[in-house]
Amino acid sequence: MPDEVAATILVVDDREENRYIVSRTLRGAGYRVVEAGTGKSALAQAGELPDLILLDIRLPDMTGYEVCSRIKANPRTRGIPVVHLSASFVSSESRVMSLEGGADSYLTQPVEPPVLLATVKALLRLRKAESMSRLSARQWQTTFDSLSEGIGLLDEHGRVQRCNRAMSELTGKRYSEIEGKTFSEVLNEAFRIDVSDLDCGTERMRIEISTPEKRWFVIAVDPVLDQDGTPSGNIFVLSDVTASKGAEEALKVSERLAATGRLAHSIAHEINNPLESLINLLYLMEHSSDITELKKWVAQAHAELARVSRITKQTLSFHREASSPVPLKVAEIVDGVVSLYGPQLASRNVAIRRKYDKEATVVGYPSALQQALANFLTNAIDASPNGGEINLRVSRTREWRTQRPGVQVLIADKGSGIPVEVRGKIFDAFFTTKGAAGSGLGLWLSLGTLNRHGGHVRLRTSVLPGKSGTCFSIFLPCNHSFA
Repeated sequence: MPDEVAATILVVDDREENRYIVSRTLRGAGYRVVEAGTGKSALAQAGELPDLILLDIRLPDMTGYEVCSRIKANPRTRGIPVVHLSASFVSSESRVMSLEGGADSYLTQPVEPPVLLATVKALLRLRKAESMSRLSARQWQTTFDSLSEGIGLLDEHGRVQRCNRAMSELTGKRYSEIEGKTFSEVLNEAFRIDVSDLDCGTERMRIEISTPEKRWFVIAVDPVLDQDGTPSGNIFVLSDVTASKGAEEALKVSERLAATGRLAHSIAHEINNPLESLINLLYLMEHSSDITELKKWVAQAHAELARVSRITKQTLSFHREASSPVPLKVAEIVDGVVSLYGPQLASRNVAIRRKYDKEATVVGYPSALQQALANFLTNAIDASPNGGEINLRVSRTREWRTQRPGVQVLIADKGSGIPVEVRGKIFDAFFTTKGAAGSGLGLWLSLGTLNRHGGHVRLRTSVLPGKSGTCFSIFLPCNHSFA
């Protein structure tokens, strides 16, 4: 049985015979019918929320126009369809007055049963569709407001038409202070962020920004296209990533401290050798009166102290970040990393084959680049067999896609290569093949550093017997503009 057959219909007429005829027709079609003979009774029974009301205009206590007006004025009953029925008020003016007063339809008495039933069915279908539409709108609004990201719907001029609760909370603005403004105005007022130069066109846009108060946000703008592909507005998404940004920075600091710790043993070994030499030289100077010999030993002592100083400076530069990017000779950065890992190379008898363009220069942060290259080198050392070799090359080049001038750093080992099943994961955070000995952060952080410098890395590897090995090709642009 159709849904509308089970509907309840209120029939309002002061003449009992009229109510009987109409009610009989409706009950014969399967509807549940309730009746009222006055306007007051009609208003009371409307509070029971029937599915439809058939309302006579001439009533003993008030007109049907007034009854309809009160029903439509009440938020609880305004959605009930009202059909005016009248045998007296049949002029065009009466019809206009009825419809303008809120009635959904107007029929004159006597009305043919098929016409009455067709009108009732049409209005019940319409009410059901409206109810579904309102339910869908409530569900959509609830979903819209439950999202943690701030979302705004923009018109074709970039003005916010609607926004959700999260947008209000993130910006600290009421809905009325957001809607009607462009999203650049909203961000400028809330965070003093100027994004007026962003173009909300037909392409998806995603940027990361920070506020003067050190809050970090990701802004995504997606176009809304008509069926013919014409842009009709945009969806603007604002995500607060301050917490994740802080965690990322903490991971970077943690990894840098861990890397410094891993170097401690090597550095102690490196410094111990010149210190032992100094002790011996001081002993010889203490027990000798030959001026010529003393001068020779003093010169050797100066050389050993300079060696200690050089190791100390290299260690400090590995951990101390520059406040702003500076010109860097890449070969010197690479050699500085190699010198820090001298003991590991020596213990495994791994040779370094260098081929440098010593004038190849980029602009960047020396400490960050040093650590990034150190992660690639330590992986190459770990992969190399005893007695193996690592090839290092620094050369000026151009990026093959954009033709940007830059510097290429090649770090190639002759180890066992990287298996196919893990190649796509090596730059993922916390992925490691070294078990408890690895943090899984080294290459992830290195990739972030290279991206920050406008660069990228490519991997070539082979596990074929006799041809195995891995080569990381790192590109750094010469003149990257840091945000």
